[in-house]
Amino acid sequence: MIKQILITLLAASLAQAAPVKLIFDTDMGNDVDDLMALGMIHSLQKCGTVELLAVTITKDHPQAAAFADAVNTFYGYPNVPIGVVKNGAARKAGKFNLLADAKNEDGSPRYPHDLKSGNDAPEATGLIRKLLAAQPDNSVTLVQVGFFTNFRRLLESQPDEHSPLNGRDLIAKKVKLLSIMAGAFQTVNWDTRHLEYNVVQDIPAAQALAKNWPTPLVWSGFEIGVAAAFPHEVIEHDLDYVKHHPLKEAYYLFEPPPHDRPVWDPTALLYAVYPDRGYFDLSPPGTVTVENNGATWYRPSNDGKGLHRYLVMSAAQAARVREAIVQLSEAPPAKIR
Repeated sequence: MIKQILITLLAASLAQAAPVKLIFDTDMGNDVDDLMALGMIHSLQKCGTVELLAVTITKDHPQAAAFADAVNTFYGYPNVPIGVVKNGAARKAGKFNLLADAKNEDGSPRYPHDLKSGNDAPEATGLIRKLLAAQPDNSVTLVQVGFFTNFRRLLESQPDEHSPLNGRDLIAKKVKLLSIMAGAFQTVNWDTRHLEYNVVQDIPAAQALAKNWPTPLVWSGFEIGVAAAFPHEVIEHDLDYVKHHPLKEAYYLFEPPPHDRPVWDPTALLYAVYPDRGYFDLSPPGTVTVENNGATWYRPSNDGKGLHRYLVMSAAQAARVREAIVQLSEAPPAKIR
């Protein structure tokens, strides 16, 4: 009861006038922090802070979409549209997407859901175009925590039945912000040119998006998620309000505790929803380019008008970020099954 009160107070303190219209693009199954971020989104939906328009998948395996649907259903949002990449990167099943097919002792589905396979889901580019075309101008926030494939294809898409605009013009008209977990902008383990996973899995897509994206773009680098790692005690002790919790089971399947998992993807989400709450500082405006080996290179603009910035976080901010991520990701669903 006390924990639920604290979560409610946190949500109330962060409340804002209108919900953030959000499309969440994820490589669900490659790391458990994608799942943390999706759980946070649903906690924010519950208090009216976020309106999740869709989840789109950049991991090209049918269980990824099925598991995302299972998680949406667990949190009480079974009708969130899901789109999938076709001919994308990372085609292995992943360590925990198999939970989409998990059964209880009596043979019933452990995590009931309708979408049984990504093969039955629409292709992501068309779904995103449809959703953007229906939204008010400059109203949609995109969060990318997987590969660049889907949003690069959106950027290069052509007019269709949903909009007479090409992809770049549609994005410029409808998208307010793109917040991505990608790249590295500070030294990582003495390496000043760290090659970050989300970038190197589809380097041509990352290069095209970084060069041509027409709206503000904020990068949460590898170093940010490491500095606010998730305390494993939460996984071990704080999710037992249900017999089976997808975050707890996925965490154990991915890498059992005790270990504190970096929160790469939740930081990109937290900034996207609360850009003005002091969780992070920002670099000056500039430009990020992606080199042929996948390294990200930031250059500040001379006139202060660059569209790209990256997150900066002090030790004090890291403590606040960690606590917000913990509280939002461990919050119970609207209705506990």
